[in-house]
Amino acid sequence: MEENKQEKIVEMFDDIAPTYDKANRVLSMGVDIQWRKKACNETFDRYDKPIDLIVDVACGTGDMMNYWDKQAKKNKRDIKKIVGVDPSVGMVQVGKEKFPNFEFIISDATALPVDDESIDILSISYGIRNVVKREEAFREFARAIKPGGYVVILEFTKDDKKGLLFGVKDFYMNKVLPKIGGFISKNREAYEYLPNSIEGFLTSDMLQNELNDAGFTTEFSKSFSMDISTLVIAKKR
Repeated sequence: MEENKQEKIVEMFDDIAPTYDKANRVLSMGVDIQWRKKACNETFDRYDKPIDLIVDVACGTGDMMNYWDKQAKKNKRDIKKIVGVDPSVGMVQVGKEKFPNFEFIISDATALPVDDESIDILSISYGIRNVVKREEAFREFARAIKPGGYVVILEFTKDDKKGLLFGVKDFYMNKVLPKIGGFISKNREAYEYLPNSIEGFLTSDMLQNELNDAGFTTEFSKSFSMDISTLVIAKKR
């Protein structure tokens, strides 16, 4: 059952891969760029060791890998290797065309193709929500990350708050986003999945509790843009 659900999610991303970047920029109005830069900079501020390996899980078309590379240069940090991991062949194909110098690997978040305790920084941007076996993935992250290394999560978390801002966000996510995303991608179902998947996901506190259970301690947590997006940076104990 879980395998079938995961396969359907991957197939959906294969289908929207050609238009994914365009839809993403339009729907986020570009503000996700600042969120990604913030994630990189906050992590570099905390991790002062040499960086052998950064792995971006659910890397999609490679945007977060690009920001790790760019922000490392701005922060005068040397990274020996950046690897992107994603189960969607379609998304990775687009990523390879955009960033031919980056290394992409087709694989699931629950089975990373790396040695034990080999990763300095592992990021997953707007992807953990799509991992059906999430707790298994967190255990896999703990296996692969070095002691003292970091997991960096950007995600649309569930918001239990009510009020005017919640109403505005709810209207955009459930009414506007599916129409625009569906128009650009010609796959409205995929963009109806997004708000539904957020509603079925975790709050920021619940996400941090699951990370704690997997062996991580949260060092930074912040929500952006009416709490639409949340950044969590957690250190492996």
